[in-house]
Amino acid sequence: RLSCIRNNIWLASCGVLSSGLAVLSSFGLMLFCGVPFVVTVANAPFLILGVGVDDMFIMIASWEQSSRKKEKCSVKSLLAETYAEAALSVTITTLTDVLAFFIGTWTAFPSVRSFCLYTGTAFVFCYVYTMTFFGAVLVLNHKREQGNRHWLTCMRVGVGEYQAENSCLYNACCIGSCSRQLSQPEGEHPMSIFFKKYYGPFVTNKWIKVLMVLLYGAYLAGSVYGCTQIREGIDLRNLANDDSYIIPYYDDDEKYFSTYGPRVMVVITESVDYWNETVRLGIESCAQNLE
Repeated sequence: RLSCIRNNIWLASCGVLSSGLAVLSSFGLMLFCGVPFVVTVANAPFLILGVGVDDMFIMIASWEQSSRKKEKCSVKSLLAETYAEAALSVTITTLTDVLAFFIGTWTAFPSVRSFCLYTGTAFVFCYVYTMTFFGAVLVLNHKREQGNRHWLTCMRVGVGEYQAENSCLYNACCIGSCSRQLSQPEGEHPMSIFFKKYYGPFVTNKWIKVLMVLLYGAYLAGSVYGCTQIREGIDLRNLANDDSYIIPYYDDDEKYFSTYGPRVMVVITESVDYWNETVRLGIESCAQNLE
């Protein structure tokens, strides 16, 4: 917003900080518990950031709607209304993500198991910080706006001192707004108007409902078919860089030697005196017999 009071830069930054705190808390807890850190875990912060920012937008949108409905209510009532609107969707999102990743801990691959443990725990911390830390930041930001304080310096701004001879940038940064009508309440967001007046009635049309059911049935059938085609395993080529010499090696190995089947290896589990010629001859004889 072009207003040094209504600007929510710090609020958005604290939402990102909330995700960062969740990552630090989960990584610290897992390392303290002795869970091995693998390279794939380095991708977890991007997942947490995506979900954390999504939760942040839900909280801010619910707060804006609550404050628009109840302009003269106390901060406690506004926060209660915000949690009543936003907490359910945030909770459901977190529960499904946590369940999905903790189910992934049953896999036989240790690297995937570590990744799921780290990420699932990070989702739990992300939920805790969103419900506690970010809720407190919403209240502090609301008090700053109520006190007509600048978003950066938190100094009081004179919202009634609009001067036409000053530039719009000066009025927005130093006075509070570049508009003469400073006392007017903020209107409804265009995106909210679109979903309420256009998208909602379109989706609730009876023919659209039938189409949605048919599309979902086709999607469900395709998903069931896809589940029957899944093979458990891992392609070692996916673990190397695109320009690595390993990839041509595996390509040639599959092209020229795949018809011979897997390699057979023999492991001697006891200590062997390899310097003894008799022992070496015995090992050679054993290998020949196996061949």
